[in-house]
Amino acid sequence: MITKSSLSPFIVDNRIDYNEFGRYFIMRAAVVPKINGKWEIKEVPTPKPSTNQVLIRIHASGLCYTDVHITKGELPMPIEFPRTIGHEPVGEIVEIGEGVTTRRIGDRVGVPWLQASCGRCEWCERGKQLFCQQQIGTGIGTQGSHAEYMLAYVDSTMLLPKEITYEQAAPVFCAGYTVYSGLRHADPKPHEKIAILGIGGLGHLGLQYSKACGFETIAITHSKDKEDLCYKMGADLVVKNAEELKNNGGADVILATSNSSQAASEAISGLRPDGRMMIIGFENKPIQVPPMILMTRAKIMGSQQNSREYLYEALDYVAKGKVKVITETYSLDDIGQAYDRVAAGKVRFRAVIKN
Repeated sequence: MITKSSLSPFIVDNRIDYNEFGRYFIMRAAVVPKINGKWEIKEVPTPKPSTNQVLIRIHASGLCYTDVHITKGELPMPIEFPRTIGHEPVGEIVEIGEGVTTRRIGDRVGVPWLQASCGRCEWCERGKQLFCQQQIGTGIGTQGSHAEYMLAYVDSTMLLPKEITYEQAAPVFCAGYTVYSGLRHADPKPHEKIAILGIGGLGHLGLQYSKACGFETIAITHSKDKEDLCYKMGADLVVKNAEELKNNGGADVILATSNSSQAASEAISGLRPDGRMMIIGFENKPIQVPPMILMTRAKIMGSQQNSREYLYEALDYVAKGKVKVITETYSLDDIGQAYDRVAAGKVRFRAVIKN
């Protein structure tokens, strides 16, 4: 139902902007036609919110390397094409569905990967919906955020701090949330040292989150041109590899944020006794675990987007200026170029599509 309040985003100088109003019914979206298909900008019907859903006008949508995995059919889950993907959405609520009481038109919100779950399985009953086998993921179980509008289940939306911009907020809903969850799930103790393996889209945020939390932080990167930047972002030490890490005392926690299983395998030797390696980056190849972890009691753990409180904290650090996302911005028309740069590993450090 169109109401006076729902028209407010389209009113400029007390007049309806009919160009914007028309887009309320027909929107532009980036569509992936098939596995390994070339992304296409198409006009499609603007979706309407059902019960417990909201319609978000997307102001910024982060383009994540997971979008590359999805396009190539590399995720271990069935995905139907054609599809609009994208799972780092932020924007403004322009319409609410029946039953929505916690959000209002005009709210600035973002949406993480997990939107809804079955509510009936063991993991949902335990409050661990991230393990639900029937979960609905943004851009997987729903149409995603590389579009002008997107539907979301209201309970999945997170209000944005007023101090944060859309461009800074979007990558937090996957990259920031994911790497900060890994740090928190590792449960580092006071006086422990954190190492960040791979200073890319995830790693540059992991480095800053670790410093914001007060930990001695080591960057592991073979890219000489990133060394000065690592120090500017707060690194106490920059090393090239696991051998240098070990020679400098090792680390209690390693956040493995690169997409290289080989790099993660090699870095295990840099763990201190009782150390933890958090596998956060993804490559469809095995990680080689050396026998030495038997003697050091080291742990290798996977991590994804965990407790919702971690998302709140990840956003708060950015809003307070303690963490800054380094972005390249593109228009929706240029999303193909953005995708190619992300796929080739050329983006420093997060690509954001702005509407």
